[in-house]
Amino acid sequence: MSASSSSSLPRVVVLATGGTIAGSSGDPASSAQYQAATVPVSQLVQAVPALADVARVHAEQVAQIDSKDMTFGLWQQLAERVAYWSVQPDVAGIVITHGTDTLEETAMFLHLTQPCPVPVVITAAMRPATSLSADGPLNLLDAVRVAACPDARGQGVLVVLNQQIHAGRDVTKAHTSAVDAFVSPNAGPLGFVQDAYIRFTRAPASRETGYLPVPSAWPMVEIVVSHAQPGRVAVDALVSAGVKGLVVAATGNGSIHETLAAALADAASAGVAVVRSSRTGAGHVSIPARPSPQAGMFVSAGDHNPYKARLLLLLALASDPVMGQDGGRLQSLFTAY
Repeated sequence: MSASSSSSLPRVVVLATGGTIAGSSGDPASSAQYQAATVPVSQLVQAVPALADVARVHAEQVAQIDSKDMTFGLWQQLAERVAYWSVQPDVAGIVITHGTDTLEETAMFLHLTQPCPVPVVITAAMRPATSLSADGPLNLLDAVRVAACPDARGQGVLVVLNQQIHAGRDVTKAHTSAVDAFVSPNAGPLGFVQDAYIRFTRAPASRETGYLPVPSAWPMVEIVVSHAQPGRVAVDALVSAGVKGLVVAATGNGSIHETLAAALADAASAGVAVVRSSRTGAGHVSIPARPSPQAGMFVSAGDHNPYKARLLLLLALASDPVMGQDGGRLQSLFTAY
């Protein structure tokens, strides 16, 4: 490619945070035994020469971690870099390389906090960079293609893996090791990537409200699970420790075992915000016409899984601590997002 044609390509910024896509193993035949976050982003980019035909790539190493160890501090740092690069006049889009373990949480965090004047695309890999059949190089190429695509503007935070485009709000990891581990169980992908062809087949969910601020201080919000014969020790201990919000990964359509429901009712009486989600992995937690301790005296998370519901509750309480005392306002927020 000539210098003149290269200079006409869109500029895409790649923000690297580590993960399996940057992982390595001493045995190329192994895709399960490896160390995450060892390969620098410069090497990841160099391993995909086809990127030079798609965009002028600027790579920045924001972090180098296994995403199971994601922190609020790194989310803040990532939000700062996204906010900085997204308003640069010569930047067409942003790609974030990430580990798969908490990718859906980072996607939700950015979905809730970042206006995204340019496409923000998160990508990852299920196999390390040194694997015989590494999926990271194609995922990175496809993510840059989408970030540089004019049709991706206005679509919100996107996740691109395995030639599919997902909405950051909807996507979740649904398999421990398969390359097609990421799905959007309630709505399906937004579109797909096939070589240079990018097609959006549906629009993302409409936003009914604005963006939440990135917290400077994070309230304690935790997840508890309803199952056969649960105790109340965990809930009582969290209340004693000063928890401000609890998300319950409930059974079925948000139903909660009577023992756990009683503990959560006591927590709510003590000022703790309680949100019902479902552990099933798909579907919508309905709001019953006649709330009861077992069926729905707590806020419904709608179609958000427990991890995404926790994030929304975290940001809501950080921006307005008294919201946790107003179930109506909190329910309206969950309905809006």
